[in-house]
Parts: sequence; C-alpha cells; structure tokens
Amino acid sequence: MKQEHFVQRHQPEWIAFEHWLDARGESARKARAERRNWHGLSDAEMPSRYRRLCQQLALARRRGYSPVVTDRLQALMHRGHGLLYRTPVPRWRRAAEFLIAGFPRLVRAERGCMLAAFALFWIPLVVIFTAIQWQPELSSSLFDPVQLLQFEHMYDPADPMRKLGRDNGTDVAMFGHYVWNNVSIGFKTFASGLIAGVGSIVVLIVNGVMIGGVAGHLQAVGHGDPFWRFVAAHSAPELTAIVIAGGAGLRLGLSLIAPGQRRRADALIEGGRRGALLCVGVLAMLVFAAFVEAFWSSIAWMPAWIKYTVGGVLWTLTAAWLLLGGRNLPAEDAGA
Repeated sequence: MKQEHFVQRHQPEWIAFEHWLDARGESARKARAERRNWHGLSDAEMPSRYRRLCQQLALARRRGYSPVVTDRLQALMHRGHGLLYRTPVPRWRRAAEFLIAGFPRLVRAERGCMLAAFALFWIPLVVIFTAIQWQPELSSSLFDPVQLLQFEHMYDPADPMRKLGRDNGTDVAMFGHYVWNNVSIGFKTFASGLIAGVGSIVVLIVNGVMIGGVAGHLQAVGHGDPFWRFVAAHSAPELTAIVIAGGAGLRLGLSLIAPGQRRRADALIEGGRRGALLCVGVLAMLVFAAFVEAFWSSIAWMPAWIKYTVGGVLWTLTAAWLLLGGRNLPAEDAGA
C-alpha cells in the first residue's frame, strides 16, 4: 500500500487518538470533571487503539514510509505508552477514593435494597420506642430486670462525672470492645442474607426492636438526657452502617432467589462481590463509629448543646456523603 493511501486510511484514527490524549490523558481528575462534555473516544477503547497504533508504526517502518509518518506515529506511541504504563495509583489513594466516591455510588446503585433495609430497621425502632412511652411495662418483655437496671446505671443522670454508656474500662479498651461489637453485628447482618435474605430481615428487625427498646425505656424512666447525649454523635455512622450491611445482605439473598437471566451461581458471585465492596465501607464506618463512641460519646461533663451539635454535623455529613459522593465519576467506576 502506498504511503498516501496508508495515511488517508488511518488518519482519522490518529487524530482521534491524539485528541483523546490532549483532552483526557493528562489529568484523571480533569477527565472525570469534564466527562459529560467529551464526545470522542471512550476510555475503554484506548488499550485496543494503542495496540493498533503500534502495529501501524511497525508496518510503516517495514514499508519504508517517510519520517514524517513514522515520527508522528512514534510520538503518539510514546505518549500512549507513558499513560497506559505509568505507575499505578498508590493503594492507599485507591482505598481513599473508593471510600469517598465509589462506596456511596455503590450504595445508591442498590437503592431498592437499601430503602427496604432502612424500613426494616427504623420502623420497628420507632414503633417500639413510641409504644414504651405509652406503656412503659413493655420494656420488661424485651429485657430482664437485671438488664434494665444495668441500662439505668450506665445512664444515671444523678452521677454526671462518670463515663456515659459504660461501667468501667479505659477509652482504648472500650474502643477495641466497640470495634468488635460493631463489626460482629455488621457482619452478621450481611452474612445472614445468604439464608435467602430472610436472615438479614430478621437481624434488622431484631436490632431495631432492641435499640428502640433501650432508648424507649431510658426515656420513659427519666434517663433520656444522658442516653441521647451519649448516642448523638456515633449513632450516625453506626446505625447507617447497619442499614447498609442489611441492604447488602438483602442483595445477596435476592441474587440467590431471583438470579434473573443469569445462572444462580453467577448471580450469587456478583452479589457477593458487590456485597463485599459494601462491607469494606461498612467496616470503615463502624470503626469510625467505635472511635467516636469510645473517645467522645462517653464524656459526661460535655454540655448537651455541644454533643447535639456534633451529632447533627455527623448526621448531615453522613447523609451528604452517601447522597452526593462520587457523582462526578463515570458509571464504570461505581463498583471500583
């Protein structure tokens, strides 16, 4: 093939490749921000386009085409190589990007399961809390007398200098205890979804009833102020994480009982993969909640308005993160 025909045939590919390098290849952050205005080659096409370019360069050299053609292809190949084979993003940065953007996108992608988990957890919690305000004796059907006395002792308003929400233990020791307790609840909520989703449903309802029962009893007996000051801050990441773990468990159960057009095994593998990614974010939320619970929530002398302000800020940030995080990412990065 003559050089003129070769150039005429492949010129559009070279121009498109060059435009992509100029507009999309220099900065990943800029590329994400401007993705809606980009109408050229897709990012997924670039590896195959780069291989074609290398083949065309080798062919041009073998046929003895002029340096004008080979130098141009050589320059494009070098730029493409530098982009495709550059040092990968550090793992800590990838993890941070997932937590900031990828995780909330994945939560929103499973909005149906998340809304169902939200209802299964919060409706029993609110119902049992309200019921105990009308009939305080209901708390005795949920907890034995020793447990009720222990709850009242932990949130005794007559002892303002003791640590809230605990009988003893240093902050560091309680941090480890809270991590273990929170993570075990989150894992149980997710993993029980393997029982056709029924396990996650039961765990969500039971947790909602138990938490609502404790809150309702303490409010009914006049110990509500210490309790609300204790839970104001860490409740945002902790309770939200439980709901997300339940939603991931429901997705796992749906993959098992309603695989759609896929094989049941393939659907279960995909549901497990997405659930595992969700659990990474849930783990981070629960560890953060344990940190706040151990080192901040237990402070008894802190004025209530400060505790409630911090709690309101954390609830707002949690909601904003899950609703807005990662909205500038392309769709294929949602589960990254």
